Amino acid sequence: MRRTTLVTAVAAVGALVLTACGGGDGGSASGDSGEITFWDTSGPNESPVFTKIANDCAAKGGYKVKTETVPFDLALNNYRTAAQGGQGPDVFRADVAWVSQLAKLGYVVELTSTDLTGTELATGTADFLETPLGSTKYDGKSYGVPQVTDSLALFYNKKLLADAGVEPPKTWGELKTAAAKLGGEKAVFINNDAYYALPFIYGAGGDLVDADAKKIVVNSAENVKALETAKGLLDAKAASTALDPANSYNNMQAAFTSGEVAMVVNGPWSVADYLKGPAFTDPANLGIAPVPGETAGEGSAPVGGHDYVIRQGTKAKNSSVKFIACMSSVESQIQIAKELGLLPTRKSAYDNADVKANAVVSAFEPVVNAAHPRAWIPEGSQLFDPLKIAYADVLAGKKDAKTALDEVAKAYKDTVVPEYTVG
Repeated sequence: MRRTTLVTAVAAVGALVLTACGGGDGGSASGDSGEITFWDTSGPNESPVFTKIANDCAAKGGYKVKTETVPFDLALNNYRTAAQGGQGPDVFRADVAWVSQLAKLGYVVELTSTDLTGTELATGTADFLETPLGSTKYDGKSYGVPQVTDSLALFYNKKLLADAGVEPPKTWGELKTAAAKLGGEKAVFINNDAYYALPFIYGAGGDLVDADAKKIVVNSAENVKALETAKGLLDAKAASTALDPANSYNNMQAAFTSGEVAMVVNGPWSVADYLKGPAFTDPANLGIAPVPGETAGEGSAPVGGHDYVIRQGTKAKNSSVKFIACMSSVESQIQIAKELGLLPTRKSAYDNADVKANAVVSAFEPVVNAAHPRAWIPEGSQLFDPLKIAYADVLAGKKDAKTALDEVAKAYKDTVVPEYTVG
């Protein structure tokens, strides 16, 4: 997933508009039910805010909305199963990696050719950040509207670093050196999940696939070096991790919020949890910096986030159009940034004084601007399961990096992107 693999259709579209593609009732003006079911895949810290905004949008738009919170790890499969049978929500908060897959399956409405007069989306897509907008594309057409964007950053305990006399490290080498002053293994917790391997991979100049060339590159020499760097931090007693992949994230959160470890790599969604912990009763103690890389200043963090999509076959299409226009409006994005510290996808939202004053947003804005795009391909979400197993095995010392990544490449070829070549 090189920078060049970002869908070229990201280039400005004249207007973002809706049309049904294929079967199902698109919902005519006279047949629109006026009642929307919205599946919100955010967590407990965020869903009350999204529900409030959804209700406000419905009140202003003259329709009804029912917000249902769906666990993120179940949402994609639940949506596909429901949509296959012509059921499911009218509007879905989809991870950026899911949109092209759902578009290929015909489960979401194409957003490229119906008039959106009366909605904020009618003015076009120029106000959206380019990389998040790219996640809404499939085969040159639009299938979603960017909700929030995110990336990974280095969170650090300012007091622990200050007491040790160290600055936030800019490279993995600096981190290894600083660990001696931070209690060795207590310096940083490495989450052994696949998404958290990407800063090591991107920072080393690697990628998972080259979508333009249709090549599998996950077992490249750069990626072998990347995973060896992560394992090297553990071997040098400069980091800790969880042996059980299922509990790695929770263990990382507990270690950082308690002050047991000085640094972690995570996204803006984690801030609310951190501020509940004893180490951050003073919010000013929470520091945020770019993720370290092989060399300082590299954009090594991945781009994440969520998009709004409309289910193909909805009987509330017109109301759904109004709903996603309102939910993704500048006003709504400002409210989300102010109350949750999540990152807007609209450029103009960053000009708002309250958004500028939000410490999390201001810290993450340069991180997102320098973040590494991913390949927005239908198989994008399937790239992580094989890598998750390999990464955990490497960190646990069960396999060397080359062997583990060769197995990932084989899994990609066998089951994920069989039409790609390896090399």
